[in-house]
Amino acid sequence: VQLVESGGGLVQAGGSLRLSCAASGSTSSISAMGWYRQAPGKQRELVARIISDGGRTNYADSVKGRFTISRDNNKKTLYLQMNSLKPEDTAIYYCNADCYLWGGDYWGQGTQVTVSS
Repeated sequence: VQLVESGGGLVQAGGSLRLSCAASGSTSSISAMGWYRQAPGKQRELVARIISDGGRTNYADSVKGRFTISRDNNKKTLYLQMNSLKPEDTAIYYCNADCYLWGGDYWGQGTQVTVSS
């Protein structure tokens, strides 16, 4: 599975961005996909995750009500709609895919999101 993120950039506080993650390869075997982020000097943390079977989602408390994760299975693309952005949302955002069948754990190269105050 290969993952390529896009959509990052610089935005003012209160603004919006939509991240995309294009998946290729054995996408039919993906069990779950998610967005993680890593700010300078901090550990990588889960932002949002979506399960392939049933579409159940979960979010970090810090983004609930502001971010929405979705997946277009036909286009094999994962999205993260980010609204009401805050400076503390500044980080590199990574796309992740898990394949439970063989324990695969795949990552994209990351996309920078910078929110100015």
